[in-house]
Amino acid sequence: MTEQSLYERLGGVYGIAGAVDILVDRLFENASVNANDGVHAHHGVPANAPGYKFLVTAWSVQAAGGPPCYPGLDMVKAHETLKITDEQFDAVAMEIASTLNFCGVPSAEHTEFMDIIESYRSEVVEQRPKAA
Repeated sequence: MTEQSLYERLGGVYGIAGAVDILVDRLFENASVNANDGVHAHHGVPANAPGYKFLVTAWSVQAAGGPPCYPGLDMVKAHETLKITDEQFDAVAMEIASTLNFCGVPSAEHTEFMDIIESYRSEVVEQRPKAA
């Protein structure tokens, strides 16, 4: 018997879309996330909420091992002008973790999904030159 993918264990597209609906509403309300003017404009709060929820859902489906369906830019290109700091990445990661907890995602799946999120840190956080 084959082990289920994380996508399947998270409830497939319906489970993921439900969590993303909650998550994006939380992100739009998070002062730390929205303190970055680039992120605030990127989200297009609130006008672009449905589109942003679609992209985050599609990305999450694909990242969790579901069908390829994410039509957006790769993570480097999508975030290159946003000047995201480690602290802002951590604020988003905290909201993701809190949403997974709120939705009752079991510990193993929670950890597995958060490991995926963390693996994208270097692609999302602005790379600053090191001081000499």
